[in-house]
Amino acid sequence: MADMAEVGQPFSLVELQQAFRNRGMPLEALRYDLTPTGLHYLLIHFDIPDLDERDHRLVVGGNVARPMELSVADLRAMPAQTIPVTLECAGNGRALMEPRAMTQPWLLEAIGTAEWTGTPLSGVLEAAGVAPGTAELVFTGADHGVQGDVEHDYQRALTVEEARRPEVMLVYEMNGRPLEPQHGYPLRLLAPGWYGMTSVKWLARIDAVTDPFEGYQQAVAYRFQNHEDEQGDPVSRIRIRALMIPPGVPDFPDRARLLDAGPVTLRGRAWCGTSSVDRVEVGIDGDWQPAELGPPVGAWAWRSWSYDWAATVGSHQLACRATDADGNVQPPEVKWNLQGMANNLIQTIDITVR
Repeated sequence: MADMAEVGQPFSLVELQQAFRNRGMPLEALRYDLTPTGLHYLLIHFDIPDLDERDHRLVVGGNVARPMELSVADLRAMPAQTIPVTLECAGNGRALMEPRAMTQPWLLEAIGTAEWTGTPLSGVLEAAGVAPGTAELVFTGADHGVQGDVEHDYQRALTVEEARRPEVMLVYEMNGRPLEPQHGYPLRLLAPGWYGMTSVKWLARIDAVTDPFEGYQQAVAYRFQNHEDEQGDPVSRIRIRALMIPPGVPDFPDRARLLDAGPVTLRGRAWCGTSSVDRVEVGIDGDWQPAELGPPVGAWAWRSWSYDWAATVGSHQLACRATDADGNVQPPEVKWNLQGMANNLIQTIDITVR
């Protein structure tokens, strides 16, 4: 990872304001199979809505045979499932690009894995009777604000086929407890495999539409753009990535790593939203060796890895990279894009062994 002192662009007040409102997961929390709720990454575009489960309603309408209005109690009475899912923000790694977008300045910590409980979305769609000719399903959150001079509710869309995947859920619990306000209480969408922007929080409406959705968060935000006048390709599934728990101890405040010489087990996690993790390698000063993979936490959750290293006195650079089952490998560099999206470059850690 680049030393932030070497990144020539200073952080702006806009970025600092966003960083204080949102939070990343400290990388030492990679030790947990399930991220404690208070350590899970968080991104809030607008304000947290003031909602109450007792009177909140999910409206299902548009091109459906049977429009519906469901309470959270109604949804809790439907068949439920609990699955562990790794969520990652599409902007994770943005602050390591230069120049970078003046928004949430993520380094590598916009990640977390939780156990989510809810009802499969497919059951609600079947009950509503999605009509022929439906192009997409639009999910509307109760959070409202202005972005890009456009005032709007936060909205994202999925194709009908994607929305009917059995693991796509309407979620009301996280890690065995009701959703906390910042994580979408009382109801959110969960789209495993997709970057976090798709899992709409504070879910208020689902509308079946016959034309592709062109709302701001779909058509303008979350795109791979080289310049502002380019529409760009949409951001979708999570790219392959591995991260390492920084070994040793940190030097405050710059967090440079210090480690005593001798045997040490390097550990971390790897995940992917398109296929399973096939391999993780650890680099010691550019020499890559295979790591040992642990079992996946779940079909849509990260996988642990470990590597035994005999640390010798001196300065070293550690790195890790993952490969998915389709043969996609984490790159040492990524193509720059205007919004700083999907930067899955290889993590590096400079360490001094004493």
